[in-house]
Amino acid sequence: MTATRTRTAKSVAPPDRRTTYRESMREALREALRNDERVFLMGEDVGRYGGCFGVSLGLLEEFGPERIRDAPLSESAFVGAGIGAALGGMRPIVEIMTVNFSLLALDQILNNAATLLHMSGGQLPVPIVIRMTTGAGRQLAAQHSHSLEGWYAHIPGLRVLAPATLTDARYMLAPALADPDPALIFEHGSLYNVSGDLPADAGPVDIDHATVRRSGTDVSLITYGGSLPKALAAADALASGGISAEVVDLRTLRPLDDAAIGESVARTHRAVVVDEGWRTGSLAAEISARLTEQHFYDLDAPVERVCSAEVPVPYARRLEEAALPQVGGIVAAARRTVGEPVPAGADEGQWEPVTGRSG
Repeated sequence: MTATRTRTAKSVAPPDRRTTYRESMREALREALRNDERVFLMGEDVGRYGGCFGVSLGLLEEFGPERIRDAPLSESAFVGAGIGAALGGMRPIVEIMTVNFSLLALDQILNNAATLLHMSGGQLPVPIVIRMTTGAGRQLAAQHSHSLEGWYAHIPGLRVLAPATLTDARYMLAPALADPDPALIFEHGSLYNVSGDLPADAGPVDIDHATVRRSGTDVSLITYGGSLPKALAAADALASGGISAEVVDLRTLRPLDDAAIGESVARTHRAVVVDEGWRTGSLAAEISARLTEQHFYDLDAPVERVCSAEVPVPYARRLEEAALPQVGGIVAAARRTVGEPVPAGADEGQWEPVTGRSG
């Protein structure tokens, strides 16, 4: 009797794929357009030009002008048109060039998109996604560089998202489109060229909860969006000095994940909030207040905030760098929370708020 030998093939996991933040966003758009005929993209230069930051490059040729719509230079008009389309059963994705220009559509976003579900007694959901570039660090001067996502996080009725990684850039759009509430996605301009490996097993992203990007025991660095790479770099620098920093990526700015923030601070007993917005009335101020209200007895030191200088974002490169949160300032703030001395000039560039005019 001859024994037969069966050979079992080993399953080989597909490799991670090299890509960029920009390409991940484009793949998310392509997937949404392919999967749902109600989805269309509208905004300034999203078609023939391929998007002001190149995110929609090639989509016009693939999906045609009915679904990749170039809009006139009127944010109020095309955001309003997107709201109307959402009310009519479509799933619009509206691109605004920069967060600064979104203020021209603030009436549409605040008084219409965010309030219609409430004012109609639940009859009129507005399932629109509005994407916009935010942040500084690229020498584009004040009208293209501010971080105003904290303003939108103030508004009930909106979901506010800030993808900071390749995976979030690739997979946040689908759940945002599925949300019956209007969703605003803030894409930091400094991230578009960031490249890396998109994990082969990456999949749906949870847009309800923050996530810990690095575990630590001594201090929590709480941040989002374009400041995440700086916080991770600061954690590396702190580790070389024997300080273990946990890095929390908020991901969703409204609603804030109070539980995740509190759990991290309960582990480390210290917090540094890194926010590219201005300190006064900032998202960092809100998080600091919530920590004081909810976790006062977990804190072994005052909450530190690292924010942008309270000036219009400068154009000159060195002035711009000095006005923004930087790794050195984050490290210095973390060292203060653990009671370690901060070398002179270590947090240079973290200016105090402007309180008056100089002659």
